[in-house]
Amino acid sequence: MKFDAVLIAPRQEEMTARGLWKNKTVNDYFDACLATCSDKRALTSISVGTGARTDLTYAELDKLADRAAIGLHRLGVGKDDVVCCQLPNSWQFVATYLGCARLGAVFNPVMHIFREHELNFMLKHGEAKVFVIPKLFRGFDHEAMAEGMKPNLPDLQHIVVLDGEGPNSFDALLMDPAFDTDPDRARICSENRGGPNEVCQLIYTSGTTGEPKGVMHTANTMYANLVPYAARLRLGAEDVILMASPMAHQTGFMYGLLMPVQLQASAVLLDMWDKDLAARVVEQENCSFTMASTPFLMDLANAVEVNGTDSSSLRTFLCAGTAIPGPVVERAHAVLGTKIVSAWGMTENGAVTLINLDDPDERAVHTDGYPLEGMELQIRGTDGKPVPAGHEGELFVRGCSNFGGYLKRPQWNNIDAEGWFDTGDIARADAAGYIRICGRSKDIIIRGAENIPVIEVESLLFKHPSVATVAIVGYPDERLGERACAFVVPKPGAEFSFADMQAFLGEQHLAKQYWPERLEVRSALPATASGKIQKFALRNMLKEGAK
Repeated sequence: MKFDAVLIAPRQEEMTARGLWKNKTVNDYFDACLATCSDKRALTSISVGTGARTDLTYAELDKLADRAAIGLHRLGVGKDDVVCCQLPNSWQFVATYLGCARLGAVFNPVMHIFREHELNFMLKHGEAKVFVIPKLFRGFDHEAMAEGMKPNLPDLQHIVVLDGEGPNSFDALLMDPAFDTDPDRARICSENRGGPNEVCQLIYTSGTTGEPKGVMHTANTMYANLVPYAARLRLGAEDVILMASPMAHQTGFMYGLLMPVQLQASAVLLDMWDKDLAARVVEQENCSFTMASTPFLMDLANAVEVNGTDSSSLRTFLCAGTAIPGPVVERAHAVLGTKIVSAWGMTENGAVTLINLDDPDERAVHTDGYPLEGMELQIRGTDGKPVPAGHEGELFVRGCSNFGGYLKRPQWNNIDAEGWFDTGDIARADAAGYIRICGRSKDIIIRGAENIPVIEVESLLFKHPSVATVAIVGYPDERLGERACAFVVPKPGAEFSFADMQAFLGEQHLAKQYWPERLEVRSALPATASGKIQKFALRNMLKEGAK
């Protein structure tokens, strides 16, 4: 695969000279762990459904990563080849990624909720050579889905199945103990490791384009975020990081996988969210930090309060994805005894802004923090010029953790001549430089920190034989931040129900989390003179409870 990460080279000299790009990869950080704390617990991997638990030291994880590298090498994976991984949070996910890093392969994590509709595009666009999946997860047969897709994916050569049987199983292909004595082990795991400015991660994000966008990151762009992030939060080797957010999201990947290795810390991974188990894990494993969206925080506070577990070790809970209601911060702080930190970021940049640990709690309620070292913000008015403090405008970001570009779509990179990235968000800044995200110029909905690709869902619904016009907008939800509502105008003489919508989207194999959770059928939708639907008017209808 040839990667067109055109946004890396123009920044390389400046970022290196300023010390913002450390020129280290995950291999360098992992080698440091082996040199100084090889017998320390690297991670604990817990399966919520089965209760299975695996504890691994850095030395043990090193051996498993080597096995994964040798197994992938034998499948024909080499430098710059793409390995797509749909595994839930687990030691197998981590070992697969580390194995890819040792080969110089590019790791492409995808959410476990994705189905044929999303995956057919991602696997084909990313030219994935290997697809690593669970046999079953949450009752869904991923193996059957993958095998059904394979004939339409010309680059896909191998499907590797965790908990599968036969020659395609994860254990047979990637974890064969015989790999430990392979005479070429050292050479395979070292000679083609990628450099810090080469693409090492391909991760898809939803946006306004109607198709997922392949975000390309290098070690330098990711660690340029992780180093100042950990410093602001005063995280170090003594911390135990709890991660239940999916590692196929940048939250789980960067702060649950990369950061613990960077810090020589320990991680505790949950493959799915269970608030009661999470509360027990915090107590039993002395977890000191976690990062997740607001619903996770609310759930954890409820579980600790009901079950009476000890959460005193949990010093910091970083919330991102949606604004944190004041009562949630107050209750969580009172119940958990935890500092609640607000933040804002994107897949393209990692966490860009966050408050300080010493800031008053009000800052977490009313702001999304201020930029990390190496990142700049600019809020522009409709004339393209920066606006004064307190005024809303379009948010632009520039700096060290900005991504390398969108794979095969450089025309969508949204970078101006001065290197400013158009985030698509509306924000304002106070006199101290703390920002507040006020809305989005992007046509997306964020449901529990998961971006819903509105245009894509609308395009599918337009295919329904009874639908004449459709518009999807978000409406506030106390738990998830937002949910999606579809406004539909049926064709003359046709009928369209909520059940019809669900059945159709199921037939289209769209991830269920993207389905609108409300339907409003109308004879017409508010529109401009040119015919453009006025989505702000639809949002107002929902806010006002209009029928």
